[in-house]
Amino acid sequence: MTEPAREVLTWETFGTASRELTTEIVESGFVPDIVIAIARGGLIPAGAIAYAMGVKASGTLNVEFYSDIEETLPDPVVLEPLLDTDAIVGKRLLVVDDVADSGRTLALVVDLLKKHTDEVKSAVIYTKPRSIVSPDFSWRETDLWINFPWSTLPVITRP
Repeated sequence: MTEPAREVLTWETFGTASRELTTEIVESGFVPDIVIAIARGGLIPAGAIAYAMGVKASGTLNVEFYSDIEETLPDPVVLEPLLDTDAIVGKRLLVVDDVADSGRTLALVVDLLKKHTDEVKSAVIYTKPRSIVSPDFSWRETDLWINFPWSTLPVITRP
């Protein structure tokens, strides 16, 4: 049995992807006040984009949806700790995740944040064709399962 085809993102290519994605955001004229990562997958891309844009204010929203490869919970769930919504009122927000796969996590987060401020845009490294939302900014589209450099190696456990 052959291994299914995968989109493989290396650390080096991620560096290129994050810079190109940031360039797209900057060239659009959008300047966020706060970069918000969807944890966990969006933590590293959000940090890279925030640094590349010179945006110091950042936050996270913890959302669980995937339980394993190609396996999801019935719906995405926002986990604690919750974002301080008072701190985002009237701010321009950039929500960052690694991938808009089904798009349900990104839709949940953007809709949640739009209740507290008017301007929310989204950025992802990859968009899947089946996503129910089109992120405002995306580096690449693929319909393959993606191997991200931060999540492909086995979890380190104590012997």
